[in-house]
Amino acid sequence: MKKIVFILFAVAWIVFPANSQDTLLVSFQDAVEIGLGQNQAFQMRKNEQHILKRERQAATLGHLPKVNINNNLFRQMGQQYQQLEGQLVVTNVTNDLLTTGLNANLPIFNSGRRLFTTRATRQFEEAGHLNLHRASQDVVFDVAQQYLQILLDQELYRIAVQNLENQKQQLRQIEGFVEAGLRTLSDQYNQQSEVARLTTVVLDAEIQLETDLWQFAETLQLDPNTLPQLLPLDLETVPSEFLDLGLEELYDLAVHNRRDFRAQKMIVAGQKDMISVARSFYYPQINGFFNYNTFFTSLDERNFRDQYMVIYPQRTFGFSITIPVFNNFENRVAVARSKVEHNNQELELVAIERRLTQETKLAYENYRAAIKREEATKVQLEAAEVAQQVIEERFRLGVSNFVDLAQANQQLVTAQSDHAQAKYTHYFQEVILRYTLGVLEI
Repeated sequence: MKKIVFILFAVAWIVFPANSQDTLLVSFQDAVEIGLGQNQAFQMRKNEQHILKRERQAATLGHLPKVNINNNLFRQMGQQYQQLEGQLVVTNVTNDLLTTGLNANLPIFNSGRRLFTTRATRQFEEAGHLNLHRASQDVVFDVAQQYLQILLDQELYRIAVQNLENQKQQLRQIEGFVEAGLRTLSDQYNQQSEVARLTTVVLDAEIQLETDLWQFAETLQLDPNTLPQLLPLDLETVPSEFLDLGLEELYDLAVHNRRDFRAQKMIVAGQKDMISVARSFYYPQINGFFNYNTFFTSLDERNFRDQYMVIYPQRTFGFSITIPVFNNFENRVAVARSKVEHNNQELELVAIERRLTQETKLAYENYRAAIKREEATKVQLEAAEVAQQVIEERFRLGVSNFVDLAQANQQLVTAQSDHAQAKYTHYFQEVILRYTLGVLEI
């Protein structure tokens, strides 16, 4: 058995240093910047915003003519029909041709399709900007939540370690009392059991801290085997300016500042314009056009410049009118699809407005409760510290028993943990309130 244990220790000594973890010192601002740069959902939304920008540019430039140049270089072999100087000549030859054409088309009337499309794409792009800002607030919120949770884990781990050390010291005192005949052996065994229990508490706290650190590293997309080392935050809070506002004022503030709500309103307006775009295909369209064509043929003995620039150029310009008669109900399907999309976006707007009202009220009430809870746990901690000191002194003098001492120690640790959680909850509840109101700073 001794050999097996020695081998295991030797393997651990060799393997663990080789796989030692790297640490990266990270402040909260650093974490936010890394999150904005690495967050997959945020980066995807930025890419989508690029498409919305291009669609808006294309719709704006749609008011200008479309101009295209086409060139064709090819060879014809076989019988060739060609009119030369008033005669139709039929020959069986090889003919090399170069043709060039310039075509320009300008929509003159299409029932406002260009105007509605331009306005809709502008609204979609602006909605994209607003949603992108809200997405950045989502990243900040997620980073803040995990950052504060890790700091709380560290505080709970510190409390657990400190409590374990205190109980070990108390065990040594009880062992001295037992040797002096001042305490029974059962008190010593009870304290040994308590120390063993607190050892597992420390282990659980350490595992929880390690787990949350790895999850945070995944959120920040850090290099493999790299854990963040977080700088502490100043948790000293001042009364928020939102406490002086009523629920109606907070709701109005949220409606004005929530980017996702404003973006959804613009999407609804844009989808309404897209219905008009679909309906424009019901009506006639008038387009102006201009075509310029020329060619060079090897059957003509004249030089390239004369053929290409003087003899064969043709110019055509005019107007075209397209009147839709029957298109297999494709236009009706497009209108119906646009109406459904508009109705769905209106339903989403109503849902966001309803959630906004509920979230504002809930965040406000939770923030007020967090303030009261921190005040209550502070009183709880002060009372528990005094009670533990008194019971510990009475136990040393032999007046109190072990049960009273263990209970006092447990109440002190509980008060320390509750107060630490209350402080971080108070801090985070203000973050939640600002996030809900749409005023969370990036």
